[in-house]
Amino acid sequence: MKDFLHVSDLTKDELMEIISESARLKSSFINKAEGKPFHNHSLAMIFQKPSARTRVSFETGFFRLGGHALYLGPNDIGIGKRESVADVARVLSRFNDMIMARVFDHSHILELAEFATVPVINGLTDYNHPCQIVADIFTVYEQFGTVEGLKIVYVGDGNNIVHSWFELCQVIGINFVVACPEGYSPDMDLYSKTKELGMSEVSINHDPFDAVLGADIVYTDVWASMGQKEEANRRRDDFSEFQVTDGMIKSTGKTTYFMHCLPAERGVEVTDDVCDAPYSIMFDQAENRMHAQNSIMTFLSANQSAS
Repeated sequence: MKDFLHVSDLTKDELMEIISESARLKSSFINKAEGKPFHNHSLAMIFQKPSARTRVSFETGFFRLGGHALYLGPNDIGIGKRESVADVARVLSRFNDMIMARVFDHSHILELAEFATVPVINGLTDYNHPCQIVADIFTVYEQFGTVEGLKIVYVGDGNNIVHSWFELCQVIGINFVVACPEGYSPDMDLYSKTKELGMSEVSINHDPFDAVLGADIVYTDVWASMGQKEEANRRRDDFSEFQVTDGMIKSTGKTTYFMHCLPAERGVEVTDDVCDAPYSIMFDQAENRMHAQNSIMTFLSANQSAS
């Protein structure tokens, strides 16, 4: 395994290895005892789509492990426009030990991986967000001591976050429910594939309060992602019944944690009192991005060395 492009690229054992290593790296970080496996290594970070959390977590994380991370924004690389994706991959591979890319078009991350001779990490595409979901499931593991058999309910738009949760459902067994309005369902081919594989129980529900009954985790994201802001007013109307409130959390009938991949539009998809409640673990998620991504990078580096 050279690259990390989808959660479903991993086997169950590999995922659990990454979760275990995330915990070890987090403990080392807290105790100021990190090793330097990336000493004299460099990470090229392509940001076609900006993000504070992705940049800070990768740049800080790679530095903490002894390496140097190089930020390449839209003005530095016009990927697929000023220069072909294949040529960008070939050139950056000559200078760097690893490439992370946060792009719009999923085909671009696939092409980068095809032509790069170093590991490529998917920092986000419009189709999926695998690093986020590995951080998420590590956060769940911290709370429950397991990642299997839990009911996780995503309330909101059937977007790239949902797609990566479906990919996770192909690797480990959970009960994953998507609660979304009619017309905002996720990729139905991916949903059908995940359902047919039978590793997890997956479903789509258009009644959010019915969906969250018995939930261990309620998860949400912004209703209008980057590139959809012109739809924001229409989406607020369409999603009005899907706002995560304290009442929704309490309606689950059990102790439930709240998660959000951030940034949150407080007062839109989620209320302030939920974000700041004791049951909210969204800032643990944010912190765990760095530890999970460091674990993914060390995993890929070890695989490359072994090959």
